[in-house]
Amino acid sequence: MAIFGTGGIAAMPNQIADGIVDQVQSGSAVGVLSQQKAMRFGETSIVTFENRPKAEFVDEGVQKSSTTGSFGVVKTAPHKTQVTMRFNQEVQWADSDYQLGVINKLASEGAKALSRALDLGLFYCLNPLTGKPIKSWTNYLNKTTKRVTRTASPDTDIETAIGLILNDKEGWDVNGIAMSRSYAFDLATLKDTQKRPLYPELGYGVNMNSFKGIPASVTTTVNAPEFVAPSAGDDYTVPKVGAIVGDWKNGIYWGVQRNLPLETITYGDPDGQGDLRRNNQIALRLEIVYAWYVFTDRFAVVEGNAPTSKAAK
Repeated sequence: MAIFGTGGIAAMPNQIADGIVDQVQSGSAVGVLSQQKAMRFGETSIVTFENRPKAEFVDEGVQKSSTTGSFGVVKTAPHKTQVTMRFNQEVQWADSDYQLGVINKLASEGAKALSRALDLGLFYCLNPLTGKPIKSWTNYLNKTTKRVTRTASPDTDIETAIGLILNDKEGWDVNGIAMSRSYAFDLATLKDTQKRPLYPELGYGVNMNSFKGIPASVTTTVNAPEFVAPSAGDDYTVPKVGAIVGDWKNGIYWGVQRNLPLETITYGDPDGQGDLRRNNQIALRLEIVYAWYVFTDRFAVVEGNAPTSKAAK
């Protein structure tokens, strides 16, 4: 039986549809280091403490005082992300095995794009397709004021960034590090004065999953190659972040609010690439609705150009 219909919702096998969300989580630094929360659709309110209450010791027969402490509320914002891919119209007439192969390919490539979108949007409010920030978004991780200028010692830079987190007021937890590939390579290939690797257990940093006991994720979303250089009239700069450290477990509140079915589109111009009928094509679309809120003061970034040489230690 054919998987693609003549328009509307296509019958994506459940094991493939479920696997898309799994791949989104495993392909994203946010998904790896921060646990997804269950959410209903729309804005979700998160109750916070503006200042923590303090307990009081009370002797027998002594009146109790009013303790300090106040609540605040922040809200997650839903963000829909989509992937639309075109195929020749003849795919509708192929046998079910061929169509299933198309679905598998779309699921694999679409999941990669959707996972990158989660990181790029949450880190930089970046629209991956245009390579430009979305001006209306006001909550994203790179708004943190805790910033460390990159030096020739990436391990020292990470220590400095962690110190900014731990020494802020009562301190926040540090339970994750996200790094660009180049930063992970520089860290993993640091050498002492005898030219011996300081961290031989890291190899070349490609498959790093922890550093000094802290979970790590190495991904190109940290350095965000999708960013396009600003032109005249643009009011943004391309971030040069190499590493992000902080409280990934409690400093990011995110979830998938809707995982929409695969849609088969056979008419019109759904993506600005010309009329489908005229081009003898159909379009397949995947959509996910994310929502998140980032407590930016719980994160620090290491930024700046990579040094030309690394210091021996």
